[in-house]
Amino acid sequence: MDVDTRLLRYFAAVAEEGNLTRAAERLFVSQPALTKQIKQLESRLALRLFTRSRSGMTLTPAGQALAARVPAILAGLDLALRDAKSAASRAAQVLRVGYLAGAANEATQQIISGFTGRRPGWRVEMRAAAWTDPTAGLNDGDADVALLRLPFPDQERLRVRVLFAEPRWVALPVAHPLAGRDHIRLRDLWDEPFVAAPAETGWWRDWWLATDEREGHPVHIGAVTESGRPDDWLTAIASGYGVAFAPESATRYYARPDIVYRPVTGVSPSRVGVAWPPAADNDPVVQDFVRCCLANRPEQPPAAS
Repeated sequence: MDVDTRLLRYFAAVAEEGNLTRAAERLFVSQPALTKQIKQLESRLALRLFTRSRSGMTLTPAGQALAARVPAILAGLDLALRDAKSAASRAAQVLRVGYLAGAANEATQQIISGFTGRRPGWRVEMRAAAWTDPTAGLNDGDADVALLRLPFPDQERLRVRVLFAEPRWVALPVAHPLAGRDHIRLRDLWDEPFVAAPAETGWWRDWWLATDEREGHPVHIGAVTESGRPDDWLTAIASGYGVAFAPESATRYYARPDIVYRPVTGVSPSRVGVAWPPAADNDPVVQDFVRCCLANRPEQPPAAS
């Protein structure tokens, strides 16, 4: 009997969390979609794996037996696939670097230059990721190391070093009533529609909507962009569907005549870090890249007194 490994991953997450909502947030899927996948797995196996109640999801005896073995199966498969992909890139002397939203900003080129100086003959392949993949390929083995926006789901499963922080600004249509201000308070954005990531991205989407910093004020979603590509969400903003938070570096990387960026007070900053899988702790190539990231961190402004 063939069982899709994706179904096993979903099963393992629900088994570990004991809760559909938390498992869905961890997996970056909606709760209804996760429920459907669990039912599909039970149907294929002709087994009941969970007892469902208001308190959560409890493993049945059959579910307990499966849960005892699935993590090792998935870990072995992940390692095999990661090793195969890594071996292919290493044979070509290529380091695959995933990144989100401008990577390390202006420091990126200095990091790459420092790395190629340490590793003559090697090439850095930068791989842009959508907002729906906040590990930028690390979870799938499609990147050896990544420059990421923190925090991100399952961050504790990876090695992470913080490089710097930058303020969150807001991107507005050029004709927006708030566009003429020098600074905008978070409170002044409470009733604005926002351009958001898909709902299945869970608390990652919530963080970029500053949900926890609105004092309980609900978020109004004006549009959803699936890919996370800058042109998609900027076009939605310019079209008047909503506003969006963006790191300060967006003002330099994604300047457009129909968009204005303004600093926001009362909202926490975005942090950038370098991340890698624990299996790469002793990988000299990955660790050389990490050293270059740490050596080329941009200077941070002094903290306000």
